[in-house]
Amino acid sequence: MQSLGSIARAFSAQQDDLTSLARQSRRRSLIRPQGADFSSNDYLALAGDARLKRAIAAAMDRGVPAGAGGSRLLRGNHEEHELLEVEAARFFGSESALFLANGYTANSAMLATLPQRGDAIFYDTLIHASAHEGMRLSRAERVAVPHNDLDAFADGLARWRERNVQATAWIAVETLYSMDGDRAPLRELADLADRHGAILLADDAHATGVFGEGGRGLAYGLDGRANAIVLRTCGKALGSEGALLCGPRVMRDHLINRARSFIFSTAPSPLIAACVREALRVVEDEPERRVRLAELVAYAGERLAPLGATISGSQIMPLVIGDDARTMQIAQRLREAGLDVRGIRPPTVPAGTSRLRISLTLNIGKPQIDALADTLSEILA
Repeated sequence: MQSLGSIARAFSAQQDDLTSLARQSRRRSLIRPQGADFSSNDYLALAGDARLKRAIAAAMDRGVPAGAGGSRLLRGNHEEHELLEVEAARFFGSESALFLANGYTANSAMLATLPQRGDAIFYDTLIHASAHEGMRLSRAERVAVPHNDLDAFADGLARWRERNVQATAWIAVETLYSMDGDRAPLRELADLADRHGAILLADDAHATGVFGEGGRGLAYGLDGRANAIVLRTCGKALGSEGALLCGPRVMRDHLINRARSFIFSTAPSPLIAACVREALRVVEDEPERRVRLAELVAYAGERLAPLGATISGSQIMPLVIGDDARTMQIAQRLREAGLDVRGIRPPTVPAGTSRLRISLTLNIGKPQIDALADTLSEILA
């Protein structure tokens, strides 16, 4: 039997790491939601919506199980999964769709599986961590491109194509960046993909449901192209869970056959698939949600811009503080005032750019925005 001392020594490296993180004011802990919601991605307030609850209840009544019972290649493939994929492809205008457990799994599966040896992935430096995980597992070359630098994308692709005639280039970007709230130049990137025989991978996680025709996201219009794949998460504006990869049928078939995180994972709950189907209907049926959110975004811009918040043109408004410890202290004071704002530190954001990530959702209104602006004004004075 091991002594307590030997057990402690077994985890000494992990404890040292935690101690180091604490010294840098970067140690994380779990905090329950409290106060007005300025931190979630539940942009349209669908997570607790009655229509989604009723959709789950109705699915249970018709016998849809809570669990899939296995991977989709075994016995876990349910009618609800397939119905969602058909309806999502129709809704977004893509040839096919594949439903996965979450955005992290979808991003990592896509980038680890689709690019082949000899290919190159040109990626925006601020792309999601899940994309970096997929690229780490990929056999393709990786080329980092400065954030939203269209000229750097063009130059890098041109130089690479001169040396690589047959291989495929992949362009990986977010449509709306999760920590800055700014947008990628999608149309120009799509043109670059056409010119260089590249495939555009557009992560539309934070735009789906909020922007685009009928809430179809900033990437709407790329669907149906033979050289574009769009990732749409279901756990943000759609208020549920999971992710959809929308693109050519060959994409779907190849991931089903080669994506290890799809093949060897238990399928998402069929109840969640039923919930996402209803969420897509709500997005289409209730455009007033997007109108109300846009009004809140405009109002928050008026109140928060004088305090230093970045007016991004989206529901994500960062207020860069810089120092890690001060960022977390301000976030704590805001939570104590009943305003749930979270601090974001490296490595999630670049060093020296720790920030309050202010997220606008329909879970709050103008009075809460006023309270946030007034409290921030006092703290920052």
